[in-house]
Amino acid sequence: MAVKLSQSDINDLKKQGYSDQDIAKAVGEIEREELTGSTSDAQPNRAGSQTSAFSTPKMDDIARYQLELNDLLEQTEHILKGDIVVWVNGAKDWNENPAPELNPLNSEGIRKIMLDLQNYINRHIILGDYEDEDINRIMKDYGKKVADLIFMKYEEMGMDNENKRQEYASIVMNVVNLVYGSYSRAKDGGERRSLREMINIQGNYQQQAMGGGQQMINGQPQKSRGILNPMRYVGGKYA
Repeated sequence: MAVKLSQSDINDLKKQGYSDQDIAKAVGEIEREELTGSTSDAQPNRAGSQTSAFSTPKMDDIARYQLELNDLLEQTEHILKGDIVVWVNGAKDWNENPAPELNPLNSEGIRKIMLDLQNYINRHIILGDYEDEDINRIMKDYGKKVADLIFMKYEEMGMDNENKRQEYASIVMNVVNLVYGSYSRAKDGGERRSLREMINIQGNYQQQAMGGGQQMINGQPQKSRGILNPMRYVGGKYA
């Protein structure tokens, strides 16, 4: 069965840094899995009920959490808008800013900052390998760029009075700290190493659950979908 992506799905993937070639490759992988029946729920595991003690969804959820940055970006956008956190039945939600006219940034200012942040807070960055010297250089350049962006366009971005302009330094510092956190996760390849170790642990759990063997379908060993396949993160459709 062919995998169909909406234009919105494709745009989301491109915003995260994936090229047309990356997306086509990921779609091809999923289609091959569907043809061969190699997804994890295609056949029951030979080990029967024993697998429940070693099931992998929790492992996958942890990896997904590590790589899923949409929540962080969404929260940042809410904060820049001045929205208010509320709790509904124990779940976190947001109420719109009751006085948006007092917010230091207008919709155009928020759009510019969020568009720029997406270039620095994504999986390609956190799965990179940066030394301290690289991070310090990048952060110095980024801090100057953000400060210049707001300073040169502060009226266009909504800072049209003195009270709003007093928030200038705070906004710059908060945005820079977010990007620094993204690069810190990639320091010396730490995030990539953590994911690799998790995948190895997951593989060991699977082997233990099946008595050290591999899941077999039609007499052939099967492997689960690659944890870094971007299609796992498109609205949860193919996870």
